[in-house]
Amino acid sequence: MPFINFTSPFAILIGVILFLLVLYLGREVKKAWVIAIMLFVFLGVLVGHVVEISIFGNQNEEMYRQIITSIAVDLVFIFLSFISYLWVDDIETKLGKKKSIDNSLDWFWNKV
Repeated sequence: MPFINFTSPFAILIGVILFLLVLYLGREVKKAWVIAIMLFVFLGVLVGHVVEISIFGNQNEEMYRQIITSIAVDLVFIFLSFISYLWVDDIETKLGKKKSIDNSLDWFWNKV
């Protein structure tokens, strides 16, 4: 069984609640490093799942499917954390009247 089993709906719900609380905290304090910590935590969980699949993946088909599902959920959380980091970083940059180097989120709204 994976050390963090995201095949359980309860585990996914806890992950989403923690993510939303950290996102709210990052937005309120207007510091992008708060979201960056969450991003690195999810990257660490992903690395843990990859190590698990390389060590224990061939032993049991059910465990293999659980780890693959957990890796997919990890990737979704990493994507959401990265987009949230860009958003809070944009808020922090505008609040501090700093010049943004690349306007991270503008590529969402640019017309090709």
